[in-house]
Amino acid sequence: MSRLSDAFKNKPVFMPYYPVGYPDMETSIDILEALAKNGADLIEVGMAFSDPLADGPVIQKATQVALENGVTTRKIIAGVIELRKRGVTIPLILMGYTNPILSYGFQKFIHDSHHAGADGFIIPDLPSEESGEFESYLQKTIEPSLPLITFLAPTTPNERMELVARKAKGFIYLVSVTGVTGLRSDLPEGLPELVARVREHTNVPVCVGFGIGTPEQASAVGAIADGVIVGSACIRAIGESPKPVQAAAIFAKTYQKALQYPGGYNPSN
Repeated sequence: MSRLSDAFKNKPVFMPYYPVGYPDMETSIDILEALAKNGADLIEVGMAFSDPLADGPVIQKATQVALENGVTTRKIIAGVIELRKRGVTIPLILMGYTNPILSYGFQKFIHDSHHAGADGFIIPDLPSEESGEFESYLQKTIEPSLPLITFLAPTTPNERMELVARKAKGFIYLVSVTGVTGLRSDLPEGLPELVARVREHTNVPVCVGFGIGTPEQASAVGAIADGVIVGSACIRAIGESPKPVQAAAIFAKTYQKALQYPGGYNPSN
C-alpha cells in the first residue's frame, strides 16, 4: 500500500475516474497516461459492465462503448501493465462490478491485478456484509493485502457507519448524494457535517465523489475532504473533445490547480 499511502501525504488529492476502452482501447490508455502525468494523484480505472447500477448516463454511455469495443477484464489488467511500463507511478484503483470479476475468478483477478500493478479495488455492488470471500482471497493471495475500498453515504445509519469506517483500508469513498453518479449544479447541503461524522470513526482518508462537476466544486470539497473523485465531468470533457488525450491533460492540470486553493479557487487564480 506504499503508493496509496504516499499519495495522501499531500492532501487534498485529485482522483479522476476513466474507463478502459473508451473511445477505444488504445486511446483510453493514452488518456489514462495523460491524466496520471498531468495532475491526477490517483486514478479510478473503470472496468466496463453492462449493468452499472451506481452510474449515471455519462458513465453508462462510455462503458457501453467500451463493451462494444470488446473490452474484457483481461484487457483491462493488460492496460494496467501497459501504464506501468509507460512510467505511471501513481496509484491505480480498479473500479468495477462483481459479475465480471466473479466470472474471471476472485483469486485470479486479485493475483493478476496485483502483479499488473493495481493498488486496490472499488466494487460498488459488493457491500461489506457480502465481501468476506473476496477479502479472504485478498489476505491469502497478497501480502501485504491490497485494500477493498468501502462506501459510505448520507443515508448510512450511524451504527453501520462506525462499523464500516473502523474496518476501512486505503481510503473511504464517501458518496456525497443519494442516487447515481453525474454532474450536479450545486454541492449538497450538509456535506461538511457528513465528512466530519465519518471522521469521528476513522483516521483513514475520506474522499468524496458523485456530483462534482466543476473545478470550483472540487476546490470546495477539497477544503473539507482528503480527496475529490471526479468521473462524469472527466469523461464528458474528454469524450466530447476532438483531441481526447490533450483534453485529458488539460482536465487534470485544471483540477489539480483547483485543489491547490481548497475552498477558494476561481479561474483567475
